[in-house]
Order: sequence, then C-alpha cells, then structure tokens
Amino acid sequence: MQIYWTTLVDVIDEATDTKTFYLDLPEGFTWEEGAHTHLALEGFNSGEKPDKGLVRHMSIATLPEEKTIGITTRLRAERSRYKTHLSELKSGSSVALFKTHTNIPLKRENRPVYLLSCGVGIASFRPLVLQYLNDSNGIDSLHSLNIDSSGEQLFSGLFEQESYPSLTAQYVTDRPDYYEKVNKLAEDTHGIFYIVGSDDFLRETIATMRERGISDEQITIDKHERFRSDFLG
Repeated sequence: MQIYWTTLVDVIDEATDTKTFYLDLPEGFTWEEGAHTHLALEGFNSGEKPDKGLVRHMSIATLPEEKTIGITTRLRAERSRYKTHLSELKSGSSVALFKTHTNIPLKRENRPVYLLSCGVGIASFRPLVLQYLNDSNGIDSLHSLNIDSSGEQLFSGLFEQESYPSLTAQYVTDRPDYYEKVNKLAEDTHGIFYIVGSDDFLRETIATMRERGISDEQITIDKHERFRSDFLG
C-alpha cells in the first residue's frame, strides 16, 4: 500500500459547521471524479499498529485539474476524536492519503443522470458536475436533489447555472419533501440515479425508487463492490 504524505494548504468555510480542507497535490497522486480516499492524521502509524481513530474515509470534492485535493466535511460542536484533531490542523500540517478509489464515476450512456444526496454528501457530486460541464457527451441532462435540514445550500453556485439549462438542482430541508421529489424523478424510467448518504438514507431511497419501477441496474451507490449487495440485488 502506497502512502502519500502531503500538507494542508487552506481551510474554507462552506456553511455553518461545514469546511473544505485543501491539500497540496503530492507527486504521483491521481484520482477520478467521485473518488474517495483514506485521510490519515499525523501519528496514525507511529505505533506498532495503525491508530484507526486517526483515519477516516473521505470523498474528494475536487478534480485533478484543480491542482488540489479538497475534502469537505461537517465539524459540529460535538466531535469525534478524529474530527477534533482535524479541526486543529493549521496550514502546513502533515496528513496522509492512501487507498484512493472511485465507485461513482460519471456514466455516459446517452441517458439523464440524477444525483441524490443527503447533507454534505453533495460534496461527492461536485467533481461529477465539474466533469459534466467540461464534457457533457453521452449525458442527456444532469439533475441534483439534495436534502439538508440546515437549509444552507452547498455549492449552489456550481449546481445551478442559468447558462447551462441541462444542469439543474433542487434543495429541500426535510424528508417528506425529498421523497415527494424522488417519486417524481423516478417517473423517468430511462434515467441513471446516483445516491450518496448514510446507509439508512441509501436503503430508504432505493426502496422508494424500486416501488416506482427503477431497476437496480439504474442505481449507483458510493459503496465498494463487495458491499453493494447489502443494498442492491
């Protein structure tokens, strides 16, 4: 396993309790849109065994062409040990990256694509939208639906662009409104649906879509292949 050590460049406030950590791009580190990585904090491998409490599976919210690795996450008042250490990082702090992989690359099958997310999970879709704006070949349209009880719309400037009518977005603040809109979107039986969120969110959304006749083949989730069968047949 190759470990890439790099440094923190900047931290940006995206919304209340939500920040993006921008990391220097280490030589040889590459990824695709929709990728995740293991972000480890300094000291995670200083003992006889790795300290798993200093490692977290994180989505990468940027594309390689941006020349930085962006990690967007919540930092609430009550934090885990990992989030506490993460919040204390300063510019120049060292972190490690390893086991980078993507489960949700952008599919180009001449069909509409729908991005369904909960909370900060929408950050996983930011690079997919950027890739679509770079090259929309093979994608009829791209629509994002995000539920966030905070009411603060993450990345709304990117997801809603009047100059690009085939890119649309909806933001809702509660589950009933979200599922009402999912039912409506699922009327497009030709679409491809990406889902990112908690395990319960995935299961509930998948069940709703199945009821509307959407097949498992049309659903893509941010889970490794060996865990996909826990959610999809």
